Amino acid sequence: MFVTGVPSAVASASRTALLPDLLDGDRYVLGRAVFSMAAGGTQVLGFAAGGMLIAAVGAPGALWITAATCLASAGLLRLRLSHHPRCRSGASAGISETWQVNRALLRRPAVRALLLAQWLAPALMVGAEGVLVPYAAQVGAPDAAGPLFAAVAAGMFAGNLIVGRLVRPVSRERLARPLALALGLPLLGFALHPAPGYAAILLAVSGFGVAYRLALARRFLDAVPETQRGQAFGLLLTGTMTLQGLAAAAGGALGEIAAPALVVTLAGAASAIAALMSWRTLSPTP
Repeated sequence: MFVTGVPSAVASASRTALLPDLLDGDRYVLGRAVFSMAAGGTQVLGFAAGGMLIAAVGAPGALWITAATCLASAGLLRLRLSHHPRCRSGASAGISETWQVNRALLRRPAVRALLLAQWLAPALMVGAEGVLVPYAAQVGAPDAAGPLFAAVAAGMFAGNLIVGRLVRPVSRERLARPLALALGLPLLGFALHPAPGYAAILLAVSGFGVAYRLALARRFLDAVPETQRGQAFGLLLTGTMTLQGLAAAAGGALGEIAAPALVVTLAGAASAIAALMSWRTLSPTP
């Protein structure tokens, strides 16, 4: 799983760095929304298809089929994507240059604040996902684990659809603060040990809050030098994946000594605190 994440991070950074070359202004933000909607929508379908595959061929068989479909997807992309000149964002850098550029980016207060605002609150929210399987078992519905995960993805899809397509840019920036808080605050309801249906609603609302990042997308693009754009998006995505992995592992480890409902509640509280710490960065720009 670690090995599969390496090319995934590089590919995601390349796509995101290329997007501003194809879309400008608010069209770039809408393009990011479409990317996130595709991710959320396919996750919902993937959880459903994965559950059916596991029931039909078992977990090892489902993993083999997943590997085959990923290879087929890569082949399709290679055949169908048109050639595009190397983007002007400096994406092809050596290791030493990458470290130098990353340090330069992190030394910029505006860039550093925007990175932390996009890293911390979602990562801490993901810590709750590390115990959704044992939570479903705790409430006597082990088969509900899949729908709980799908609820998060469905909330992400709805959030990016509504905030990205139906909300004006100015209003989108004003919604950044409440949406960031919505990542963690709904999870506090797990203190009441909700049934799977209510738990799914809370998780969907939490996933909806991920749309707050749309309000920061344009600002992050403007804060980064154009020649360092590729590496800036690589740093953003790598930090996101790393922190989310650590948070999920921490949530699972805490679940060994504490009740799953308590772990989800603590993850929600931590996410809300992280959003408050970035309150100034989340404020609308003049």
